Amino acid sequence: MSGFPENARSVSCWLPRSRRSPAEARRCLERLLGGVVGGERFIDAGLLLVSELVTNAVVHGSPYDNRVLLELSADPVRLRIEVHDARGDRAPLLRGADRDDESGRGLLLVKSLSEKWGCCPRDGIGKIVWCEIGPAFDPSEGVA
Repeated sequence: MSGFPENARSVSCWLPRSRRSPAEARRCLERLLGGVVGGERFIDAGLLLVSELVTNAVVHGSPYDNRVLLELSADPVRLRIEVHDARGDRAPLLRGADRDDESGRGLLLVKSLSEKWGCCPRDGIGKIVWCEIGPAFDPSEGVA
């Protein structure tokens, strides 16, 4: 897995080009974070981000009959989400959405909630869209 530290717990799963894939991706993330010390601190942002990235890959990045690869890695200080799809010719497009638009805000959410995010070519075919987040602030841990 690219970009993942050696001490991180990680998991990957293949998802079909289906509207049910974001829900499966969220379940995969919940299982991973359940095994990471402090993993609950990533859950809220992580669930939203994995949903957005997988939805984008299914809708915009996967030709018919292709699957999407989800790779997740977490340790106590970072969650990394990678979504691999087959469309290397379609880079993610960060754009604004009008008030009445029902879509178009996903990458704005990814940018806002991530410490860093990006897109890179995938070995062979396609691309990887990824993001990294730190844990949500926990008041019981005191001020840094």
